[in-house]
Amino acid sequence: MEIIIRPKSVFNLDFKEIWHYRELFYVFAWRDIKVRYKQTVLGISWALFQPLVTTGIFSIFFGKIAKIPSDHIPYPLFVLTGLVFWSFFSNSVTAASQSMVASENIIKKVYFPRLIIPLSSIVTAGLDFLISFLMLLLVMVYYRYFPQFTSLLVLPVLLLTLILTAGGIGLFTSAINVKYRDVRYILPFFIQIGLFVTPIIYPISVILDYRKWLLILNPLTSVIETARALYSGKPINYFLISLGFAISVVIFSLGLYYFRKTEAFFADVA
Repeated sequence: MEIIIRPKSVFNLDFKEIWHYRELFYVFAWRDIKVRYKQTVLGISWALFQPLVTTGIFSIFFGKIAKIPSDHIPYPLFVLTGLVFWSFFSNSVTAASQSMVASENIIKKVYFPRLIIPLSSIVTAGLDFLISFLMLLLVMVYYRYFPQFTSLLVLPVLLLTLILTAGGIGLFTSAINVKYRDVRYILPFFIQIGLFVTPIIYPISVILDYRKWLLILNPLTSVIETARALYSGKPINYFLISLGFAISVVIFSLGLYYFRKTEAFFADVA
């Protein structure tokens, strides 16, 4: 009998293999959650404290002093909506970028799908997102903003766009960080820049028309702008949603490609 061994495609996510190692996925995810909140005074309350404090600071300096418009939405609610989704993205990318280096000992000893490590680190950010999203709903109720049920049907698309974007960039940075440890210093700088090139503290409507395409190419723009439209009564821009989702698929595919292309050398350079 002739057995031919071929390398897997670099675009092959191999859900069957990942499902086979699902218990290991849960172990990594639970480990990250415990490490994140171990020996902290506030514990999981940090998921509420951080966006609330940031919202308060932005509301004072950008809402009250700078008088930045918010499309007729109360500025604290306007900013908090952006921060909830942005925090998930930034926390996911940061955790994923360091995940391979943090797990270098187990990488060198046993085989398992390496994709599990950066993808499981996103679960921790997902827990924070769930808590902060519930807080966002309470703030919406406080300001008497209630989304229509039909508009909520696009919410899964927004979440999938957010996950694919964070996952793609997380896969890329986790792979490149194995060889070049400069990522831990460069990534916070780019995340800080990304905070201001994403419509979090300002609406996209204040940007000149010929420059809006720069923001529209950012998939988080479609997520945040549409999330605000769900409760503000603004018409939902389905073209923006479709474009953001398409770009997020491209980002995830490129991140997956680079990760699968380089994972064979992880044990050698980690």
